[in-house]
Amino acid sequence: MIIISHELPAEWIHSVTEKYETLVGPSTLESAGLTPDLQRALPEATGLLTMLTVKVDAPLLMAAPNLKVVSQMAVGVDNIDLQACQAQGIPVGHTPGVLTDATADVAMTLLLAVARKLTQTAADAREGRWGTWNPTQWLGSDLAGSTLGIVGMGAIGQATARRAKAFGMKIVYHSRGRYLEIEKELEAEKVTFRELLQQSDVVSLHTPLTAETTHLIDGSALSAMKKSAILINTARGGVVDQDALVEALRYGEISAAGLDVTTPEPLPTYHPLFQMPNCLILPHIGSATQRTRQRMAQLACENLLLGLDSQPLKHNALDLL
Repeated sequence: MIIISHELPAEWIHSVTEKYETLVGPSTLESAGLTPDLQRALPEATGLLTMLTVKVDAPLLMAAPNLKVVSQMAVGVDNIDLQACQAQGIPVGHTPGVLTDATADVAMTLLLAVARKLTQTAADAREGRWGTWNPTQWLGSDLAGSTLGIVGMGAIGQATARRAKAFGMKIVYHSRGRYLEIEKELEAEKVTFRELLQQSDVVSLHTPLTAETTHLIDGSALSAMKKSAILINTARGGVVDQDALVEALRYGEISAAGLDVTTPEPLPTYHPLFQMPNCLILPHIGSATQRTRQRMAQLACENLLLGLDSQPLKHNALDLL
């Protein structure tokens, strides 16, 4: 039996459902984790196709002694205990590559919207605060000639940098590796994390959530940024200390923020970040295009089928260890 944690369009998962008996969860979950009926089916499950809202940890693996593969419809795998899977010899599929452009588009959308104050200005127009032309009203920030700092120069970071370069931005980056081809292509410069914070007009986060990167952007990091700087996060909510971000936005330590990811998700409507006029929050839509989500599901199915046949996965997150 194959467990699919969330309902997906039939054509997206046809390659699995035509070969195996499947048990599929609801399209949305009231809380994180598997539904009770899916949990009860774990002892018979040989494959698990899951989303990032499901915690795959040692207790889940113990409840699924016949599990041969976990396949996640996401790039990030911070909800999965990779060491526990490795110890059980269970490969973990994920879906890098297929959502690169869609997520980079959202990063640039947030950057443009925040820099040009689109949320505020649209609300002013809609609510009758659009008077005669005023040369000092609704002044945003220029992108051309400003500096974008990319934290994490992986595929999405590179795609975002290319888009920003087309807007005339200077690119600096901080990453574990060095990307000489990107440096040459975009005239990008690798700098230390501190230098990036101090130099950048926009800091854009594209790093996975790990023990190393949890609260990477904390109070100290925010205070090192320019007071005019913008923070963009399309990585994972936990990379940012949200309490520190609230204070930084409230007291002008930075100018503004654009977030596609938060902790938790969904972020409660009463959260202070929603009260910040200089913070734009999206409901984690980085990969939310029809084509991208379908490609993610199909790749997750390919990984699942390979694992069930004891073949190497196209993308195995255990290789990240």
